[in-house]
Amino acid sequence: MKKLLLFMIVALLGVHVSPAQMARIQVIHNSPDAAAEKVDVYIDGVLVVDDFAFRTATPFIDVTAGTEISIAVAPATSTSVADAIATFPFTLAANATYVVIADGIVSTSGYTPASPFTLKVYNKGKETAPSMTFTSVLIYHGSTDAPTVDFVETGYGAGTVLDDFSYGEFHDYIDATVRDYAVDIKDSSTNDVLATYNTPLKSLNLAGQSITVLVSGFLDPQQYNGGPALGLFYVTAAGGDLMAFPLAPLSVSKSTFNSLTVYPNPVSEHIMLKGFSLENLSFDIVDMQGRKLNNTSYKLSGSNRLDVSNLSTGMYHLIITDTQKNSNVKKFIKN
Repeated sequence: MKKLLLFMIVALLGVHVSPAQMARIQVIHNSPDAAAEKVDVYIDGVLVVDDFAFRTATPFIDVTAGTEISIAVAPATSTSVADAIATFPFTLAANATYVVIADGIVSTSGYTPASPFTLKVYNKGKETAPSMTFTSVLIYHGSTDAPTVDFVETGYGAGTVLDDFSYGEFHDYIDATVRDYAVDIKDSSTNDVLATYNTPLKSLNLAGQSITVLVSGFLDPQQYNGGPALGLFYVTAAGGDLMAFPLAPLSVSKSTFNSLTVYPNPVSEHIMLKGFSLENLSFDIVDMQGRKLNNTSYKLSGSNRLDVSNLSTGMYHLIITDTQKNSNVKKFIKN
């Protein structure tokens, strides 16, 4: 994060400005293209963020307002702004607050649809919620191959939160009462549920905070060289890594997997499973960034166990699916 300090310093170079000539901005990297996994960011030709990684964000920072600036994005191997793959001129309004999302596809082949790489700008940003009773939630559709979708809250029965929400669109802030919610993301044209997520604002201690929620990744990653899978992510005003909201069971009776036990947790080498008919189940492991870590489903070995010794230390979701495509998610920690 020390390079963000450089970002703040460079953004102010060249012009001595009064506080009335400043704006606030947060930049989020959401381009799922492998060619843009890490990028360098230049402002007016000066390198300000080095190796800016996919699904990370800057904090809100002060930048010059009222004067046009040039933001250029280049490969992580760049040596100067001349290597930029895209350049965007901006004139920010004084005292305004912006959320800027880098999105779309850089590559000229291998991605269909290949929505062009761009910066999506929202000019009514918030850094806090109006009170500790609420979380202010800005929502962005950032999945290039996902259809127009609806968000339907199912945990408290709030129903449709937003509808006909298409790629590249922001939905203005919702001041949500701090509770633990569940959300279905549905195809607007067919009403099919694409994914269901737990969105526990209370359990995540997001009271009084402002967050940006992104639909991120590919609905069908196999069409994109096994790229990042679709997920629902959030980031606070402080920036850092985007955090994944956990998947919830999809179209499954809550009692179906009740007897299934996963242990030990934390685990070092093998996850053990017992208490449920394990025949014909498939197992997928997804990290906290929403990335599926196996090209084909994990298979049980002897004694109903899964070998996870190759995983790095951290937290993961084990997704268990039966032949009727009913799913259940178990969270585990790898030592």
